[in-house]
Amino acid sequence: MGTRWSRSSSSQSLLPEEQRVTRYTERRDSDNDSLDGLVRREDIAQFPYVEFTGRDSVTCPTCQGTGRIPSEQVNELVALIPYNDQRLQPQRTKLYVVLSVVLCLLASSLVAFFLFPRPVVVVDGGIRSVTVTFDRNNTKVLMNMTSTLNFSNPNFFSVHVQSISSQVLYMKSVIGTELLHNVTTVLPLSACQVNYTVSVEIGSNAPYVYTLCTMSSIKVHNILVLMHTALQSHTASDRCSDSVLYRRDVTEEIDCSDQDAGHNVT
Repeated sequence: MGTRWSRSSSSQSLLPEEQRVTRYTERRDSDNDSLDGLVRREDIAQFPYVEFTGRDSVTCPTCQGTGRIPSEQVNELVALIPYNDQRLQPQRTKLYVVLSVVLCLLASSLVAFFLFPRPVVVVDGGIRSVTVTFDRNNTKVLMNMTSTLNFSNPNFFSVHVQSISSQVLYMKSVIGTELLHNVTTVLPLSACQVNYTVSVEIGSNAPYVYTLCTMSSIKVHNILVLMHTALQSHTASDRCSDSVLYRRDVTEEIDCSDQDAGHNVT
């Protein structure tokens, strides 16, 4: 009975020893795995980054396949991302590009619409009135002819009428001239009217006109004169260059009868 007890006690004492051996073996294997992992990482770190290029790929020109760039070139080099990279969100990029182009075209169209110069409309209102006087000592006919010009500005900017030049001819002879400066400024999308007067003198170059105009035995004392009118203007934004706004030659019939007051032309 004593021997049996001794063996049973011996077998129970062997179990903890086997467990200790097993745990030591497992710990040693784990340490070996950790050492193998460290050694493997150290071995990998000794090799530079290599880009395995295939038939359809090329080596990165920035790092030349090393995977590193010099620190002094960090602020000089630009990272290139493929266009089809999902981080770029190509669909939104295309949308933004299209919207930018559309907005640019719309802005250009609006600028062209508002700033593109349109011709100013000038309508000759004809001779408004004529005042006739006579110089009986020198047999001259003196007249003041008042004419009217109507302006209409379809632009979105002001137009300044720089000058009006008017010349009156009778039978190819100049009988009167007038030159006005800084006439008026036509505001955007507005209209205005300008009256100007030309002084006319008919004397020795056509002495029969005096006889015609002072003859009381006839009822009609009308003569034909040729009026040459020219206008120069510039826009409010371009005051350095002048442009011819209006130029016209028109024949007018005026009454040169002997009257003390002015009268309207028929």
